[in-house]
Amino acid sequence: MQGRGDRWQFWIDRGGTFTDLIGRAPQGSLHTLKLLSENPAQYSDASVEGIRRLLGLRSEEPISAERVECVKMGTTVATNALLERKGERTLLVITRGFKDALRIATQARPRLFDRRIVLPALLYERVIEADERIGAGGELVTAFDAAALRPSLQDAHRAGLRACAIAFMHGYRYPAHELAAAELAREIGFSQISVSHRVSPLPKLVPRGDTTVADAYLSPILRRYVAELARQLNDVPLYLMQSSGGLIEAHLLQGKDAILSGPAGGIVGMVRTGLAAGHQKLIGFDMGGTSTDVSHFAGEYERVFDTEVGGVRMRTPMLSVHTIAAGGGSIIRFDGTRLRVGPESAGANPGPACYRRAGPLTITDANVLLGRIQPEFFPKVFGPSADQALDREIVAERFAAMARAISDASGRSVSVEEVASGALMIAVGSMANAIKRISVARGYDVTAYCLQCFGGAGGGHACRVADALGMTRVFIHPLAGVLSAYGMGLADQTAMRECSLEQDLNDGGLALAYAGASALQREAAAQLRRQGIGEARLRTQASLFVRYRGTDTALACELGGAGAQSVASIRRQFEHAYRRQYAFLVPGVDLVIESISVECSAAHDDLAAPRANLDAPPHDPAVGAAVSMY
Repeated sequence: MQGRGDRWQFWIDRGGTFTDLIGRAPQGSLHTLKLLSENPAQYSDASVEGIRRLLGLRSEEPISAERVECVKMGTTVATNALLERKGERTLLVITRGFKDALRIATQARPRLFDRRIVLPALLYERVIEADERIGAGGELVTAFDAAALRPSLQDAHRAGLRACAIAFMHGYRYPAHELAAAELAREIGFSQISVSHRVSPLPKLVPRGDTTVADAYLSPILRRYVAELARQLNDVPLYLMQSSGGLIEAHLLQGKDAILSGPAGGIVGMVRTGLAAGHQKLIGFDMGGTSTDVSHFAGEYERVFDTEVGGVRMRTPMLSVHTIAAGGGSIIRFDGTRLRVGPESAGANPGPACYRRAGPLTITDANVLLGRIQPEFFPKVFGPSADQALDREIVAERFAAMARAISDASGRSVSVEEVASGALMIAVGSMANAIKRISVARGYDVTAYCLQCFGGAGGGHACRVADALGMTRVFIHPLAGVLSAYGMGLADQTAMRECSLEQDLNDGGLALAYAGASALQREAAAQLRRQGIGEARLRTQASLFVRYRGTDTALACELGGAGAQSVASIRRQFEHAYRRQYAFLVPGVDLVIESISVECSAAHDDLAAPRANLDAPPHDPAVGAAVSMY
């Protein structure tokens, strides 16, 4: 990605409501643009349309590599397909006797007192049980019967299923049977084949199987989107953001790694710009149109390896983000008893009532009514023809009707300002509670942190959120409104690899860990070299996941260069992390190295330096207007 420097770069965050773009011109200046993600009357794809507008291209002129060096992008395509259950029709092939293993799963009950438990819809449409079994020690229990499996695979293929997820017992360590089944599925004609030993090469059938199914379900959707985007970009190099916070060539991105593509860019942008401004402890507050993402940073990126999105469990590296359904587009309604905000969102189409598309009342409308958003200072891009200003009149009418309904129900006169302000208080309370979950609930003193707010709606609510939490510092970057897109430009290219080890923490086990980490490093580095990265730019970070014997909760410990860590130092790291998280230790119990994770990254050149082109204006801007606010 080291280019000539005489072409444009584009950094894009395609969100649920808005698509944010930053164009870096050849001379180094940054140009921003924000478009509705869905506006079918005006354009088919917001990302491509934004690039065309920033380049000043006419409708018939193509985007070309002569003018564009690369596009770095985060997208919600995989996330939306998962949440809306619009992925590829998927077949699950699993060891005989375990047909219902993923449905039964852990039998966890997040709502203990519900008498009627509604389980989320499964991603796979059909299950085939394969006659095969390899034992935990590698012994052959049941030979793989390809002849018995073939007719079932053919029947599923004839029924129109094209994605196949294969997860066999102990396949993460002994993959021979999974490879044989994958080859058979390939012969029959399945276009997407995900095998568990490649997707999630770690023990535990349920999380490994769930992740493999999610990958098979989402990868075709992502691949088609990438192909169409590449076609419109005319082979301009395209890089997509992974959930782990690193960029990768678009054609290499797997569905399981794209779930938090957009929010990951926001965290990278938050950390890079926050550190450049001198803030070492940050709470990220990213409020967009559909949701609010909050995150925690105290010296290193926080990642989770087991997570649940849309009722689907996955085990894949993701930056730790807590999301709530409270954004600028969160719908305000009165249910006859109380005022409610969200979780439903007006989205980009029809959008809030003030967008002139007959949308519902939202948090954005509340800010318009209370004077926090002034229509005359917004671009005229609303209405059916995208040429009108925000509509303050319809907002006042709709809030007046809601105020009358609340007054009639309560027997007390309620003003429109009270209704709008009350809705904001509800939203702020939800966002403050979300931040408490990632900070106070984990033992961090949130008052010692800086609240870094970004996203299109973040600046309008940051001070209220900070007050609710007792925080005294708020940092708003000059590009806060498009910081997730800026994070795409600041992110490194990365490749992550992991494998199971299951060895005692002793000298022999640690030696095996170093050998395994070295093998993973070579594999990850090779992937980056194939993307044109030179050896001198590569950096590697390795981690061990250690747990007490007899438990299933492993904590990450840093593994330095060859021989840099001793058994005693790993134990100290583990005990420090365990005590911090659980407040006690278990003396006399041996430690086990469960798995190894290696991240190989390549920093970009200084094209996206955090302070590039962001000097303060030479004098204070003139006062634009005096407005009334409630």
